[in-house]
Amino acid sequence: MSDRKILSTRFWRRTLRKIRDRIATRLFDTRLGRDILISAIGARVRTMTVDCGDHVLSFSPADYIGRKVFRKGHFERDHVDRLLTVLRERGLFRKGTVLLELGGNIGTQTCYFALSGAYRHIVAVEPDPRNFRLLSMNIADNGMQDLVTPINCAAGDHEGQLDFYLNQKNHGKSSALRQGAGDEKISVPVRPVGRILDDIGIQAADIGLIWMDIEGYEPMAIRSMQALMARKVPLHMEFTPAFYGKEQTIAFIGTLASYYTDCLCFFEDRTVPMKVAELPVEGEQFDVLFAH
Repeated sequence: MSDRKILSTRFWRRTLRKIRDRIATRLFDTRLGRDILISAIGARVRTMTVDCGDHVLSFSPADYIGRKVFRKGHFERDHVDRLLTVLRERGLFRKGTVLLELGGNIGTQTCYFALSGAYRHIVAVEPDPRNFRLLSMNIADNGMQDLVTPINCAAGDHEGQLDFYLNQKNHGKSSALRQGAGDEKISVPVRPVGRILDDIGIQAADIGLIWMDIEGYEPMAIRSMQALMARKVPLHMEFTPAFYGKEQTIAFIGTLASYYTDCLCFFEDRTVPMKVAELPVEGEQFDVLFAH
């Protein structure tokens, strides 16, 4: 092949690559494109980091929450904003207090609360070692080491070890209660909430909010939080009768109703004030704020 033909071939290859790259860049800068890209990433990529505007987040591209962050730039940040608004509107917000986050996952909500400036300190408890690694990374990458204390254990009603089932597709659905198909069983440390706080010098009076998302283990964690609930510390949690079963749900409601009278239920299409004693004993998951 002549030098002229070689140069011409190289030119057209470079031109076509530039056109291809421009098209790909425009496509992958859309939510559809990001969805295609994250779905196509193979198992060799263990961790990705994205710029979310006012913070960065590292995540596993194989995980449901990580894929959501990649596509949308956040994971349910509106839930944090909504809760802080409700707390302020109802006179339940105490600035300068500590947030206790049970189920910190990879630190999405941890970062949103930290960026809000609403609390002077955050205690983020997370048992899944995969999530805890990313939680610690996200705290460090965002310069939040002085604001957030991560704790690698489960919150429960005793101290010791606990069987824990790692969900491979949605790390946020890993659970101490249910083993799904393909889940890996490991052992994680479990500690009562009171002892977790004692070890880091946090008093019950310091806590201004409990944010709890621990996949059905809420009744066990609640048993070690009597000092907090006796003070009627606002408690936001996922409430899942389908996880607990009817009998345990009734008992759980009874325990909650012995500390709180009123709650606010967040359903997909509405927010409903309710008496704690009147919470449904059957049905799917929804968020609840216990406050009075």
